[in-house]
Amino acid sequence: MARVLLVYDRRRRTILREEEFADADLKRAVNERLAEEIAHKADRNIEVVLLEADSRETLLTTHARYFKTVAEIARSL
Repeated sequence: MARVLLVYDRRRRTILREEEFADADLKRAVNERLAEEIAHKADRNIEVVLLEADSRETLLTTHARYFKTVAEIARSL
């Protein structure tokens, strides 16, 4: 299982924070997500997400917009 917390700046299209959590750390992952949401609540350009999938490779495919540029996504279609 891959569990990744992302803090993403939509305007700049960059990841500000990326942290992986082990299966046993679900509670800490959720708490970290909440803390980041509170920290960035005034900035509508900041997106905080906690992603889960069977593997990191799956996350890179299903949520490519966080990890790849628009050009990279277009080339992969």
